[in-house]
Amino acid sequence: MDLNLLWHSLRPLVFRFDPERAHRMTLAALARWSERFDGRLVAGDPAHAHPREVMGLRFPNPFGLAAGLDKDAEAIPAWQALGFGFIEVGTVTAQAQPGNPRPRLFRLPEDEAIINRMGFNNAGADRVARRLRRLRERDLLQVPLGVNIGKSKVTPAERAAEDYRYSFERLGELADYVVVNISSPNTPGLRDLQRVDEVKRIVETIQEPNQRLARPRPLLVKLAPDLADGDAIDCARAALEAGCAGLILTNTTIAREGLRSRTEGMAGGLSGRPLQARSTALLATVREALGPEPTLIGAGGVRDVPSARAKFAAGADLAQVYTGLIYRGPGLVRELLEALD
Repeated sequence: MDLNLLWHSLRPLVFRFDPERAHRMTLAALARWSERFDGRLVAGDPAHAHPREVMGLRFPNPFGLAAGLDKDAEAIPAWQALGFGFIEVGTVTAQAQPGNPRPRLFRLPEDEAIINRMGFNNAGADRVARRLRRLRERDLLQVPLGVNIGKSKVTPAERAAEDYRYSFERLGELADYVVVNISSPNTPGLRDLQRVDEVKRIVETIQEPNQRLARPRPLLVKLAPDLADGDAIDCARAALEAGCAGLILTNTTIAREGLRSRTEGMAGGLSGRPLQARSTALLATVREALGPEPTLIGAGGVRDVPSARAKFAAGADLAQVYTGLIYRGPGLVRELLEALD
C-alpha cells in the first residue's frame, strides 16, 4: 500500500476537522491499532535498514518521531510499524495538567507549518510510567525510546530542578534516553531556564538518581531556535559539563518572519517548513563549536529528502520528524529511507 497516496486522498477530509480534534482522532486510531498486538511488531522495513550506534544505543535507522505527537505514549507499536528508528514521547511533566485553553493548535497549510500553544498537556509522570512499564513487560519496544520531560506549570522556577527530578525518577529506568525540555514557548517562564546556571542545576539534579541506575541513561537538553548563537553554545557546553550526552536542536520558534499565512491570535511555537533554515543553521553552529563527539539530534522542518540531508550535512547524528508527517503523510519515513539507499 502506498501510504503517501492514501494520506493525500484522506488529508482534505482530515483537514476539515479542528486540528486538535483531528490529532486526537488519529492518535486514538493508532492507539487502537497498537493494542491489537500481543507480540512483536516489526519496526520498519529491513530492506531499508540504516543502523547507527549513537549514545551506546543501536538505532535501526536515523529518523525518529519527535516529542509532541504522542505525549502519553499511547501508540508506540504503531509508530514502529511506520518505520521510525526511534520514538520520543512527551513532553511529560511531574504533575498531570490539562494544558492551555483552546483553541491552541493551528494549521498553516500555505507554509506547511503548525503553530501550537498546547502547554504540556499530559497525563503526568506516574500514569505515563505505568503505560511504559506495561509496554516493557509485553516486550513490544524494538527501537530506542526517548522520554521528553518538562516543568509542571504550577511549579515555581526556583523548584524546577526538583520537578524534573521527580519525572526522571518515575520514567528514567523505562526510557533508553531522556530529554530535558527547557525550550517550549508555551509554559510561562520555561525558556528562562535556558541559562548556564539553570542548565547545570537541572541536569546535575537529575544525574543523582540517574547515576544510581544499573545503566545510567543518556541525557539530552532541547534548546530553542530563538537563542542567540553564543547563548545556545554556552547552554550546550553547560549541559555537556553536567554530564549530558548531547542536545536536540531545535524546539519550535516564536518568530513569524516570511510566512504567507495570517497568524493573528495564534500565539505559540511555530514548527514545520519555516523553521528548517534557522534550526539547521543553529545545529551547524553548535556542531562546529562542540566538535564531533556530542550527540546532536536535528529537529525542525524535516519534511522531505533535501531537508533531511541538510540536517545530516549540518552535523546531526539523528533527525526527528513531526510537522512533516502531518503534511506529507505516514509514508514519509520510508520515503526518506529509500533516499538513503
